[in-house]
Amino acid sequence: MTTSRIRRASALAAVTLVSTLALAACGSGDGDTPAATNSAGVTLITAGKLKACTHLSYKPFEFKEGSKVVGFDVDLGDLIAKKLGVEQEVVDIEFGTITSGAAFAAKKCDIGYGATTINDKRKLAVLFSDPYFDATQALIVKKGSGITDLPGLKGKKVGVQTDTTGQSYAEDNKAANGYTPVVFDDLPTQLAGVLSGRVEGAINDNGPLFDYVKDNPTTEVVKEFATGEQYGLMYKIKDANGTKLAELGNQVLKDAKADGTYNTIYKKWFGVDAPK
Repeated sequence: MTTSRIRRASALAAVTLVSTLALAACGSGDGDTPAATNSAGVTLITAGKLKACTHLSYKPFEFKEGSKVVGFDVDLGDLIAKKLGVEQEVVDIEFGTITSGAAFAAKKCDIGYGATTINDKRKLAVLFSDPYFDATQALIVKKGSGITDLPGLKGKKVGVQTDTTGQSYAEDNKAANGYTPVVFDDLPTQLAGVLSGRVEGAINDNGPLFDYVKDNPTTEVVKEFATGEQYGLMYKIKDANGTKLAELGNQVLKDAKADGTYNTIYKKWFGVDAPK
């Protein structure tokens, strides 16, 4: 896995993928058409829809732009939905509910994503796709703070997002560096904590943090940490249909990388070509 810095360009690439998405509530889906097996041999929770669970907002991977849900992960979900001949419907749900497998058990969704790092703990609860993105952790602070690394946070508070690898990284390194982690429910409130001074720094994935500082120039990313992380899409584990859908999704990603579609999507959201 690379640890190269990811930066979004100020202008998005001209080529875009159009998503037709409806932001669904986190209910049981009452009133939906019953599940049906489509031409690909995959049974979806709701006929004609690929239901995708995620947790908003995690820009640029998944976030709302007006009334529409967009982002890098969303575009990949669209590719899978297109292969199935259906539309994607995004379900905004608590992140830990997805990574624990509870969302799949409750039939909230067919697929899950959220810039989700593949790790051994999560592999026990969900079926991961092949890796589709390389990432690492990073530290964001307010400009002029004088903080450049974890040792500079001694005696201070560090914001972390619950149920993330950033939280795990902060917990693993707090004793050696003498800071106190403060847990936030999501990325926006975590970063608002940095701006307000509630915490002196925050640790999260590098992609969203670089995206944030572009729009918030009073903050800066001062350090990246080589954690060897890779993201994966999530499916229902120990389930024949979930396995079949994962295999189809893996083939879609493989084809997209081969024909240049993946690179187009990557450049659209990050402003640079995808790593080879």
